[in-house]
Amino acid sequence: MKSDWQLLQIKLKERFGEELDVDAIIFLIGLQELAKPHQKYKKDEKLAIMHVAICTLLEPYKFYTYEGKDADGWPHWKLNEELPHLDAKQQNRLIVDAIIDYFKREEFI
Repeated sequence: MKSDWQLLQIKLKERFGEELDVDAIIFLIGLQELAKPHQKYKKDEKLAIMHVAICTLLEPYKFYTYEGKDADGWPHWKLNEELPHLDAKQQNRLIVDAIIDYFKREEFI
């Protein structure tokens, strides 16, 4: 039996033609949430898009509260509490779990 992560990887590969790493998936989620996928972005904007994804992913865990969009359509969150200190393996597990939860909410997996 395949894990949810493996199923997600398979579906994303079918959709995009290649396997996506965690950073690419985070960027993809940020684009989805920003709802402006067909634009060119500068490096600092790409980082902001990834921040949108991280806030979106961690909101269900109560680390962030969505506040709304600004005049340019960019979403903003308020940090509710500092993220706990996690080592790299724990950080990766949290993000992977949050990504899986996100795609389940979107009924993609």
